[in-house]
Amino acid sequence: MRSTRSYGTGDSSILLKNGRVIDASQQLDAVCDVLITDGKIAAAAEGIEPPEGCRTVDVSDCIVTPGLIDMHAHLYFTGGNQDSWAGELSIDPDAFSFRSGVTTMVDAGSAGWRNFDHFRSTVIDRVSTRVFAFVNITDDGMRSEEIEQDTTRFSPEACADTARRHKDAVVGFKSAHYAAADWISVDNVLRAGELAQLPVMVDFGYFQKERPYWVLVCEKLRPGDISTHCYRGPVPVIDEAGQVYPYLSAAQRRGVIFDFGHGGGSMLFRNAVPAVKQGFVPDTISTDIHVLSMNRHMIDMPSILSKFLAMGMTVPEVFERAACVPARVIGRSDLGTLAPGSEADVALWRLEEGAFGFSDSQGGFISGDRRLFCEATLLRGELVWDFNARFAVDYRELPDDCGIRKGKEFLIRPPEDYPDVR
Repeated sequence: MRSTRSYGTGDSSILLKNGRVIDASQQLDAVCDVLITDGKIAAAAEGIEPPEGCRTVDVSDCIVTPGLIDMHAHLYFTGGNQDSWAGELSIDPDAFSFRSGVTTMVDAGSAGWRNFDHFRSTVIDRVSTRVFAFVNITDDGMRSEEIEQDTTRFSPEACADTARRHKDAVVGFKSAHYAAADWISVDNVLRAGELAQLPVMVDFGYFQKERPYWVLVCEKLRPGDISTHCYRGPVPVIDEAGQVYPYLSAAQRRGVIFDFGHGGGSMLFRNAVPAVKQGFVPDTISTDIHVLSMNRHMIDMPSILSKFLAMGMTVPEVFERAACVPARVIGRSDLGTLAPGSEADVALWRLEEGAFGFSDSQGGFISGDRRLFCEATLLRGELVWDFNARFAVDYRELPDDCGIRKGKEFLIRPPEDYPDVR
């Protein structure tokens, strides 16, 4: 994958000084320094001496984490289809990733095996955000919910072939929005996963009596497979006495991954609040970002992480589920970490205290006293978001020719005797 957008703000060596560094991959939660050299993490430790020519940035008021991995997003924004996640309901990754502390996004089945080449050439290879994808079991992906019901469009073999041709971009397969009272969509996507030896993600679609959810997570899905939207309304999370059903923890113990996937309609506090309090928390925290969800209750990744803080999770716990764990789930343990030698994807956060309100997908409300804001983001050591300009310098220190394209344009001053027309 390549990037064609350049932000032009990279430094060969940067020292982030005295931040609270949280990195679950190293079981690290301490005040220390992070040294970045040539786009890689050189060290994360106390008292790092800056090498010659290194730029030092004081981050003592920040939390420092690996760049986040949003494992459920919809990014096929050039599909050209109205009211479609394989089209105009998807978003441009670069417009929403970096400002949210996200450096990697995983498209959750917007494209299928027939149109994945187009998705690759128009989005994945053109944006700066690192993008991976689950391939939809339906040939044209999420072009409409109607085609996702047409079982003649399912092809595990074509999905596996797409994964082989795009092995650097494809991380698994997706079944979504299926409405029939059978297991055909799930069984086909699982067959694709077996053929390619990759995980599958299942959005269970329309819940039917003939295919109970507990059968999906306790019998159908394999260890490493993903059930997304784990706090949706029809997911049986809490029994009539308010207790979390034990099958959920049993499924987690056998290795099934529960993904949050907030989205526009997939998160209810009535499920989430008691579940979090009783210990059933998502393995991965993701946005399910698209045009509808981002402009309604979901908003963005920092807002979602803040909702989980309001529900009782700790700061290290939410960042672990938004960086380290999703990296492992998609088979990219080189990401979501600040370990030496890894990509220098870094996010800086400000944790504000105050009175904040949060809503679920149906307008349900809870209050919280903390909210996360993304201060800055670096991708491969390059600054791509700087909300409070902490990486900037006093404008008076900039050279006189700053902002003038060398050899292409010139500052032409008027002669001293040019008439004053005021």
